[in-house]
Amino acid sequence: MPDGHVLPGRCATSLPRIRNPNGRDAVLNLSVSFADANGFVLMTAGGQISVPAKDTWTYRVPAKSPHLDKIAQCDVDPVAKAAWAT
Repeated sequence: MPDGHVLPGRCATSLPRIRNPNGRDAVLNLSVSFADANGFVLMTAGGQISVPAKDTWTYRVPAKSPHLDKIAQCDVDPVAKAAWAT
C-alpha cells in the first residue's frame, strides 16, 4: 500500500494536512518536530490518523512542552507511512 503525503500547515498551530492516495481507507503515521530559533529540537509529536480513501484530512498536532514559548519552527515529515488499511 502506498504511503500518504503530508502538506505542512502553519507551525504555530501545527495543522498539517494528510492526503491518502489509496483506493481504501488507511491509518497513516504522522511525525512533527518542533525546534527553537537555533534549530534545537524541543519536542516531537504525531500519531496515527485514519484517513478515508482518496481524501485529505487536517490533523491538529498536540504540542505539549514546558518550552512552548521557545518554539520558532517545525518540521513535518512529508511522508505519512501507512500503518494499515481498512
